[in-house]
Amino acid sequence: MTDMRRTILWVVFTASLFLLWDAWNKHNGRPSFFAPAAPRPVAAGSAPAGVPSATGGPASIAAATPAAGASAPVASETVVVKTDVVQATLDSQGGDLVRLELLKHADDANPKQPLVLFDRSAHRQYIAQSGLVTKQAGSTLPNHLTPMKLLPGDATLKDGSNAVTVAFESPPVNGVTLKKTYTFRRGDYTIGVKHEVNNGSAAPVQPELYLQLVRDGTVPPTSMFMAPTAFTGPALYTDDKHFQKVEFADIEKRKAGAEPSHVTKADNGWIAMVQHYFNTAWIVPQKGEREFRTTKVGDNLYSVAMVLPLGSVAPGATAASEATLFAGPQEENKLQALAPGLELVKDYGYFAVLAKPLFWLLDKLHAVIGNWGWAIVALVVLLKIAFYWLNASAYRSMAKMKAINPRVMELRERYKDKPQQMQQEMMRIYREEKVNPIGGCLPILVQMPFFIALYWVLLSTVEMRNAPWIGWITDLSAKDPLYILPVLMTLSTLFQTWLNPTPADPVQAKMMWIMPLLFSVFFFFFPAGLVLYWLTNNILGIAQQWFINKQLGVK
Repeated sequence: MTDMRRTILWVVFTASLFLLWDAWNKHNGRPSFFAPAAPRPVAAGSAPAGVPSATGGPASIAAATPAAGASAPVASETVVVKTDVVQATLDSQGGDLVRLELLKHADDANPKQPLVLFDRSAHRQYIAQSGLVTKQAGSTLPNHLTPMKLLPGDATLKDGSNAVTVAFESPPVNGVTLKKTYTFRRGDYTIGVKHEVNNGSAAPVQPELYLQLVRDGTVPPTSMFMAPTAFTGPALYTDDKHFQKVEFADIEKRKAGAEPSHVTKADNGWIAMVQHYFNTAWIVPQKGEREFRTTKVGDNLYSVAMVLPLGSVAPGATAASEATLFAGPQEENKLQALAPGLELVKDYGYFAVLAKPLFWLLDKLHAVIGNWGWAIVALVVLLKIAFYWLNASAYRSMAKMKAINPRVMELRERYKDKPQQMQQEMMRIYREEKVNPIGGCLPILVQMPFFIALYWVLLSTVEMRNAPWIGWITDLSAKDPLYILPVLMTLSTLFQTWLNPTPADPVQAKMMWIMPLLFSVFFFFFPAGLVLYWLTNNILGIAQQWFINKQLGVK
């Protein structure tokens, strides 16, 4: 029975570590043990040709040329907008946002450079687009391939100013012009985007505004062990269907004309493109009819779009629509305040029901302590207090097992040729001493979901990124550069093993010491924040087990 208890614990422990490691690899582009490798990078080229059509599928526009009815083309140019938190590059072709650097967040590969979220380069395609379509047969309106004119204005956020605006205006397309105005605010990752449609034709038009995010399906790979965890791909939300993720693979496999698995129509909601730690989202908070589309627009290139009818615009009239483009870190509290359900882009896996309150508590502790590393330590202390009596029950069971271990060893030697009688005598000793051989198993199994939930919290929380603890630990989301925490964690695990009862079986006894060493290899590549959590948990567990052993007189 003792061996059975120990075997169950090792199996659970091994499976948990392997699944966490595999999930950690899978979500940052490394090959999963259970799934194929990520798709290849997208080739560089002109703006993606997929524009949501008013009738359903993507309207294919072959080249970046003015639409029918447009006046003479305007030469394409880019403008760079800089605030205290972002540096954005806008292209006058369609007024697209084609590059966005997050100045407060360092690049993984080069910490001296800011992280690039939006990009249009030889290695990546990730841009925000918008434009007009219409159901009126034979009519074309300004879209994201229409060359626009950059209107005069300063593109740099000045000292003392809280906002900077940049505007583009299209030439008339069938008499209709589109003015697109971006508003960047100090200290803010939300960008106000206003679309103004002016009908200069002689007949009414029924324009529909599309807001679109286009991204390649490739996630930049990191080393085999250092892959973060989070869903990568399009997502959308409505009050009725709530949060829905759409895998790139599902879009790829969808046959032409087939209905997508996600919601397609609602009178509310938003769209997003999600990745580890960061996301982008088009948000229109006002209720109104809208359509959601996900489409493959090129080789390893996908889009998620929201289409909103603007009603009938009479000749000489103007219609306006305001939207918010969020592009930044997944700071849960800020996302929650920005739009209903937007905080759900932060991926907690299957343990969200436990992970969310754990993050709430961790966030409150950080607000008091001011350091994420010490907040992790404080959280472990609180969890240990909460589970004190449950752990005490397990440690008492193990202490009693250790106390009677000499008698069990003697029985094994005496009845080594009579296994049935040996089992009967062992059960008699357990009854006399009121010992449950698997009594130490249940408390650990009960706490395992909390450990896994906290794993997701630590690995999904962008606040941990580049967050220092003490001395050599300058990034709790990265592995310990000096491997001090993993070494201490290994030593603490071996010390815990020494406190436990020694198996009677010599092979089991050897494995009892070998297994912690083998499992410790994982922790040399796990984030420092996670290793800190486990090390603190080990130290407090050792203290509690030592105290109980002394209480029961177990040497």
